[in-house]
Amino acid sequence: MIEEIITSGRMNPEIDPILHVWGGEIPFYLFLGGISAGILIFSAYFTLRGRQEELPVAVKWMPLAVPFLIGIGLIALLMDLSHVLYFWQLFTNIRWESPMSWGAWTLGIIMPLSIAWIATWVEDIFPKWDWKFDEVKTAIEWLKNYRRYMAQILILLSVILGMYTGILLSAFNARPFWNTSILGPLFLASGLSASAALVSFFSKSEVEKRLFTRIDIILIGIELFMIVHLFMGHLAGTQVHIQAAQMFLGGAFTVPFWVFVVGLGLLLPVVLEILELKHKFIPAIVPVVLIVAGNLMLRFIVVNAGQASRWLY
Repeated sequence: MIEEIITSGRMNPEIDPILHVWGGEIPFYLFLGGISAGILIFSAYFTLRGRQEELPVAVKWMPLAVPFLIGIGLIALLMDLSHVLYFWQLFTNIRWESPMSWGAWTLGIIMPLSIAWIATWVEDIFPKWDWKFDEVKTAIEWLKNYRRYMAQILILLSVILGMYTGILLSAFNARPFWNTSILGPLFLASGLSASAALVSFFSKSEVEKRLFTRIDIILIGIELFMIVHLFMGHLAGTQVHIQAAQMFLGGAFTVPFWVFVVGLGLLLPVVLEILELKHKFIPAIVPVVLIVAGNLMLRFIVVNAGQASRWLY
């Protein structure tokens, strides 16, 4: 007979707060939001630089995907809600301290603005395009006069959107792995990297391809720096932050993160892109698929790891 002295009830299920309520819809939504933000930032920035003719895919073509990406992301977000019919209440008030409120309003503004932005480029993309109605043509011509102002607003809102996808998680102080300010910049850099890789893949211009390959290499370097900084911050923190980091340093998330996100999603693509710049033959689709897949997996792992981490009372 083995005697056991119970000094705490914490070994009983669900004594500690448990947050396993977010499924795949949330990281998928964060992934699409990050790519949309990256596409709009590049499009608006190079418009301000006057390089729209030199970089047509980045400035004119890629934004066509943004309303669809955001729309799909919003559908994924609605699928996660417990009370779908009440989603509109997010837009009836603003809570300045709530990242969710900031995100909802940012999406509410950036969606119609991105459509207006696309409309100003449609005739450049499709020379035979006919708007049918003179009123629409007049409105589009009016918008073209304010394209630079639209670009400035788009950059601001897109940076907020790209960082919000990480800030939304870091606002949950009760989850030690999410409790870091680096998630916002990391997710923004990650979204920009995936967008740059997609531009490089779809572009037919050698100048545009090489420019965005270089940009992507720099962004991957920034991501790697931020990942190192993320774990340094946790390891220099409290015991619960150290334990949160240990999930990636020998724990359950070690192989998925370091092999699939860092190894295959960052390090291997950057090597392949460097070889591309040296005029070595590399199938263009390979680094793009690796980067986009790593981008998606990063968000899935971060969301799941945050839900698995907890404070010790």
